[in-house]
Formats: sequence, structure tokens, C-alpha cells
Amino acid sequence: MVNVDTTVQDKAVAFPTDARLLHKARVALVRHAKKLGINLRQSYERVGLASFVRSQRYAHARQINRANAQNRKLRTYLGRVIRDIERRAQNDHTRTERLDKLLEIATRIHSQPRKRSEGDPPKLYSVHAPQVECIAKGKVHKQYEFGVKVGIVSTSKESFVIGAKSLPGNPYDGHTLQACIEQAERVSGLKAKEAYTDRGYRGHGCSGSTLKVWIAGAKRGVTAAIHRKLKRRNAVEPVIGHLKSDGRLARNFLKGIEGDAMNALLCGAGHNMRKILKKLRLLCSQLGIMLRQLLHNTLAWHGPRILQAI
Repeated sequence: MVNVDTTVQDKAVAFPTDARLLHKARVALVRHAKKLGINLRQSYERVGLASFVRSQRYAHARQINRANAQNRKLRTYLGRVIRDIERRAQNDHTRTERLDKLLEIATRIHSQPRKRSEGDPPKLYSVHAPQVECIAKGKVHKQYEFGVKVGIVSTSKESFVIGAKSLPGNPYDGHTLQACIEQAERVSGLKAKEAYTDRGYRGHGCSGSTLKVWIAGAKRGVTAAIHRKLKRRNAVEPVIGHLKSDGRLARNFLKGIEGDAMNALLCGAGHNMRKILKKLRLLCSQLGIMLRQLLHNTLAWHGPRILQAI
């Protein structure tokens, strides 16, 4: 009997405004070109930084036309640096795979529109982590989160995490249930008989013959015991909160898609270890209280005899 829910594992990236992306792409290209010994015609370090600062200040003051003018300058600077590097490294042995990757990322950032339309390639939201996705969760205080979706599977009674799977591509929650349950069964070595989810998992299409999926708000066939277990499904929410506040699920510093998967698993393992250590501390404190009480009773009954013998 498990509870299943999804959350967003935020990546360690700054909020990706257009001005910041254009500025960071140019800075990364210029830095790497200097390491390779490529002499650029102009690096735009001074004027590029000034335009970036002005753009942020104009945007903060709601002077959108002036901010857009600075963004066009930043886009022009980035395009000039890209073309300069391509000309100078075209027949040069200093051209590396890392430089080609940076050029590809910078070209996509330079050409991507502000609003993505149907048929356009996915937008880039980070230079050093191009796999970052924009996930809209509908929260008032944080409308968009930048990272990867993660499926969390916890036990219904003890709230131990037995599954934490990264789900790149921002899939629909219901389509992730099968993969999350399979990972939990592979990790625990046990077959899950019942899974309790929220309404975001409607239309899950989970074809497991031994697995019964109960969705919050269900009315048909819900007994009193099933109703209590559906109310217990909410226990997965504080588990996610502990994974983010006590673990590192709220800020992933590991690189790439593999880093997203490893960080989610390590956060789940750390949560389980903290729960076990807490239970051990409680057990040790109870044993200490019992030993103290036993010693007190022993001295109370046999203390005078011990003193007479001495």
C-alpha cells in the first residue's frame, strides 16, 4: 500500500530572463575562447555588462521599451561574438567539442523567440544546464519552476520513501504512474497491491493486474477502510516537504539528466536514514529512562544493606 505524488526538483539556475540568458551565453563563449587562445575582435565585456544592468533596472522600473532596447543590444553582442568565433575557429585545431556545444547553445538562445509557438524547438533556460524545463505548477507565490519533474512513492503507514524517479520531458502525471511503481517494486523487492494518488493521475492507464489504483475523490466501491487510506494519501505531501527542506530536492547541484536521477534517489535515501535515526534516538532515550529508574529503585531498596556491609 503506497502513496504516489509528483513534485518539481529545482535546478541550481537563476531565473532565466532573456537579458540574463543572452548575457550569460556571451560570457561563457568569451571565457572559453580565451582558454583556447582565440583572439576575438571584441569581447563586449564592459558594454555587455552595462547593457545587462540597464536592462534589469529598466525592467524593474516597468520601462519596458527601454528594457527591450537593451535586450536587442545584448542579442547583437552575442551574435557578433558567435560569428567571430566561428570565423576564427573554422580552420583551427583549437576547436573542441566543448566549444561546439557552447556555440550550439548560444545560437539557440540567440534565435529563440520570447514566446514559444507550435512547431518551435524547446526553449533553453540555462547555459550550463540546457536540460532544464519550465514547469507551471499553478502556485500563486511561484508560478513557474525550473528543473525536472520527480515522482515520489512512499509507504502509506510509515511514510518511508521507496521510490524517487526523475521524469524528464514534463510528462502528464498519470502517464508516470507505471514507471514510478516499477521502480518502487524494484527497489523494495515487494509487489504493491494498492496505490493511492490525487486527481492528477486520472487516466493513468496502469495495466498492472495485481495493482489497484485509488484516486482521491472516488465514490464507487469505496469502503470505510479505503476511505481512511485515501485520507492517509495526504501524508505524502509533508514527505515531499521534508525532502525539499531537509534534503536537497529543492536545489539540485548535480549535472545533467543523470545528476537529476541521482539527486532524487539520494534525497529519498537521506529521508529514510533520518527517520531511522530519529527512531533510534527515541529508543535510546527510553532505554536510558528505564535504566535510571531501575538504578533508583535498586538503591532505594538495597542502599541501607550496602552501607551496613561497608
